[in-house]
Amino acid sequence: MAALTRLAKPSFAPHSPISYLSRCLYSGLGSEPSSHAAASYSPHLGPKPSLSVKDPKDRNVQWVFLGSPGVGKGTYASRLSNLLGVPHIATGDLVREELAASGPLSQQLSEIVNQGKLVSDEIIINLLSKRLEAGEAKGELGFILDGFPRTIRQAEILEGVTDIDLVLNLKLREDVLLEKCLGRRTCSQCGGNFNVASINVKGSNGSPAISMAPLLPPQHCMSKLVTRADDTEEVIKHRIDIYNEKSRPVEEFYRSRGKLLEFDLPGGIPESWPKLLEILDLDDYKEQQSAAA
Repeated sequence: MAALTRLAKPSFAPHSPISYLSRCLYSGLGSEPSSHAAASYSPHLGPKPSLSVKDPKDRNVQWVFLGSPGVGKGTYASRLSNLLGVPHIATGDLVREELAASGPLSQQLSEIVNQGKLVSDEIIINLLSKRLEAGEAKGELGFILDGFPRTIRQAEILEGVTDIDLVLNLKLREDVLLEKCLGRRTCSQCGGNFNVASINVKGSNGSPAISMAPLLPPQHCMSKLVTRADDTEEVIKHRIDIYNEKSRPVEEFYRSRGKLLEFDLPGGIPESWPKLLEILDLDDYKEQQSAAA
């Protein structure tokens, strides 16, 4: 990708067969975090990250999506990708593609994923590097990263090669997250993602009530729905625990740089999508809601 080429250390040749991010990993780039003015932002308080998405020619954004497993990063990142015309790159999808390809990493990745463990930095960075380089070859500009970075180490490496504009942190109660993950289904024929869970959680201890309607497939997909191998209650709870331990420090990493935007999902897509567009300062968000639907 051009942005990565431009911002990488001069010793990294733009078309080296060893990818930018991989070379950063092995050379130690990013082991010391950069110095930035500390700031924080929430939808209600504090200075807000600067967004430049109002003119189509300026929409080559470089955004990161954070959030616990099952929160909806892929759903909302994909919609914004369509809206802004930048690629949505989900490291979870890259891992599943590698699994489906039955390559050298397939068996190793299968064991890691089915146990709900985090894939190593080395594997994730290599997969992401290949995807970014393929995008660069096609002339892609900008990206929305979903699932990376998940550790401070990954965040430091990414910071060393490109300048992230905004980090969107999606938040949802853990009991709702569990229900959502258990309801996820994929069509074995078309590959579409759906959710059969009908969630109605009452408010308690100051938390608002949350309702989420199921996202059902068309009739011809109903008999072909399958559950992901790692979508069991035990594995999902383990993944959430790992996220809390490993990835929440990444939130603080970006909060200290004034790039973190936190968004508490108020419900399902009909409730959350327009509010998300509003908080992202898309002035014409009402007109654009249908563009990415």
